[in-house]
Amino acid sequence: MPDQITRQLMMIRPVAFSKNKETAINNYFQGNTELTAVEVQKKTLKEFDDFVQKLREAAIEVHVFEDTQDPFTPDSIFPNNWVSFHQNGSVILYPMFANNRRRERRLDLIDALRSHFEITEVFEELLSFESHQKFLEGTGSLILDREQQIAYASYSDRTEQEVIRAFEDLTAYTVIGFKAYQNVDGQRLPIYHTNVMMSIGDHFALICAEAIDDVMEREQVLETLRKQSKEIILISEYQLNNYAGNILQVKNKNNVCFIVMSTNAFRSLNPHQKQQLEKHGTLLHSNLTTIEMLGGGSARCMMAEIFLPTKES
Repeated sequence: MPDQITRQLMMIRPVAFSKNKETAINNYFQGNTELTAVEVQKKTLKEFDDFVQKLREAAIEVHVFEDTQDPFTPDSIFPNNWVSFHQNGSVILYPMFANNRRRERRLDLIDALRSHFEITEVFEELLSFESHQKFLEGTGSLILDREQQIAYASYSDRTEQEVIRAFEDLTAYTVIGFKAYQNVDGQRLPIYHTNVMMSIGDHFALICAEAIDDVMEREQVLETLRKQSKEIILISEYQLNNYAGNILQVKNKNNVCFIVMSTNAFRSLNPHQKQQLEKHGTLLHSNLTTIEMLGGGSARCMMAEIFLPTKES
């Protein structure tokens, strides 16, 4: 059976992080700042480096790659949207909504990983959907239950049903689709990525069920999770807005589990929710305030899970 929890992460250290105007069209988490570009980059690098240091101090293996000055990729810090790595040795590349995010796809990084991991095939079939303005942004769009080969997807401009069907054909996953919303200036608007409202671990599922307005859709998602014997941990929309849904369960070199999140997410959780999560791993959090405010993404978005077979040393 495939593993649900990774022991290896890929992260990209940014060189020119900033608010991406192309993604702000439908990412309502992105905000503004009075900081200069130099100040933003300085704060972002500190947050990134402190985060990586905390992961490594916990004996979690992180493969950090440097971003490049050219081409300009303001969201390179969020690699989980353009690539996913699988236990059968396959790598899947994904069609991206924003033109400037498509530049993040780097085959040189995949080649660099070949020194550590067995890569059997790189699937680029889904990329053809970009020319039809249809998108599916990796594990931002898809919450993977790798053990059961089930994925959960909240439909949006970044998560199209036609591309989901192609993903199912490519991988043999079954995708449970639904519509999740957030309050934006008095309107209910689609949440841009599923992974800000939902996370699946080996024995738990954390979800903002109240974001699924359709009662039948909501119950279908919850019932599917119950059938997989997941402990369901519910969060509120307030907690969603503090990135409590954007978390990831990982293992370290000693097989110890951690639940990784931002400090804002950690602070938004109540004591009972923390107790629920602590049954599944030590809570590890880091300050990502600048990245969250301008990027509209948090801890989980920054970590691309590597499930590839490790090469014999």
